[in-house]
Amino acid sequence: MMIPNDIAHTIIDPKAYADGKRVDEAFAWLRREAPLDIAEPEGFDPFWVVTRHADILEIERQNDLFHNGDRPTTLTNIESEKMVRSMMGGSPHLIRSLVQMDNPDHFAYRRLTQGLFLPQNLRRLEVRIRQIAHGFLDRMAAMGGRCDFAKDVAFLYPLHVIMELMGVPEADEPRMLKLTQELFGSADPDLNRSGATVTDSATVLSNLQEVVADFTAYFNAITEDRRAHPREDVCSAIANGRVDGRPLGVLEAMGYYIITATAGHDTTSNTTAGGLWALAENPGELAKLKANPALIPSFLEESIRWVTPVKHFMRSTTADVEIGGRKIPKGDWLMLSYPSGNRDEAVFDDPFRFDIERTPNKHVAFGHGAHICLGQHLARLEMRVLWEELLSRLESLELDGEPKRSEANFVCGPKSVPIRYTMH
Repeated sequence: MMIPNDIAHTIIDPKAYADGKRVDEAFAWLRREAPLDIAEPEGFDPFWVVTRHADILEIERQNDLFHNGDRPTTLTNIESEKMVRSMMGGSPHLIRSLVQMDNPDHFAYRRLTQGLFLPQNLRRLEVRIRQIAHGFLDRMAAMGGRCDFAKDVAFLYPLHVIMELMGVPEADEPRMLKLTQELFGSADPDLNRSGATVTDSATVLSNLQEVVADFTAYFNAITEDRRAHPREDVCSAIANGRVDGRPLGVLEAMGYYIITATAGHDTTSNTTAGGLWALAENPGELAKLKANPALIPSFLEESIRWVTPVKHFMRSTTADVEIGGRKIPKGDWLMLSYPSGNRDEAVFDDPFRFDIERTPNKHVAFGHGAHICLGQHLARLEMRVLWEELLSRLESLELDGEPKRSEANFVCGPKSVPIRYTMH
């Protein structure tokens, strides 16, 4: 059967992700009634919607059968794909980062920075990350017991960490945050470049092109600088990196910079803001966590599952294949729905409950297999340090108004979490 139109529309609607409840209900219906089926919302090529945890893992494990790069890697309508292909010489990608690559390119490019993000190499950064966390929490303590935790802390702290690792000057951090929000929030009037609700493909694409052009101009200057004066930072690794004996092409270098500069903080910001929001709504869990800081690691995993900042990636089949009892022809397009996998009743007991002691917590928020998030260990380190420091100082916490999520169907999380609190 075809997925009903109202459900198909909900799971692609940026406003439904901002609402949260609507999209959760749509995916719960799909897991129950049509866990692997075809959606064909108006204006889009048909695509399979993969809602079960087990099916997502099986697809993520088989990178030769399910490609990232042959078709758009994020959900794109027919008109936008046509425009991108005509602009990019036939490629469906405005940006070519690790996310849009398949092997052998994916392996070769990932290797350039993979070592920098391994746990043993990140450990030496912990003292510095703790200093950065201290600075933000001192600022929070000085704000008189009220702040917007998303805007005042959660957005800025991981941004500062990744920019310092990249070697981007602190003065340029506001610019990087704005560009990131414009890139991921292209449908959100509070975040996109137009400052208005934009629905037509040409305007959305034009806004995104401008954002990518701004990133490119910025990082071209960084490339020149790091080739002339290499340092011990991520930008130097990209600027001087070589694949098959040649320097990175402009498109690939820009893709690398952009994914590191955006995904390197935005998903961590979303999870941090969402984790605090959940604690404010679940005072029993907060009390448990304050009484037993050894629960911080499992609280972190539950925050990551709860928020699932990356809502989907697309794959396409390179051969006829069978998944979950369905035969999928070669060339078909599939949407891997991570929030649905992370609410799968077959894997998670009481999945709509925020449970800081949930174990095991085999969420798929970082992906799985070869494309698993490169920065997952850094994200966990940053969040652990922040929560260790914050929980030792936080005395009380409550919401101070209605939190809001961004309107986006690709990367989405809280854009405002107003709180009242006392700290010492």
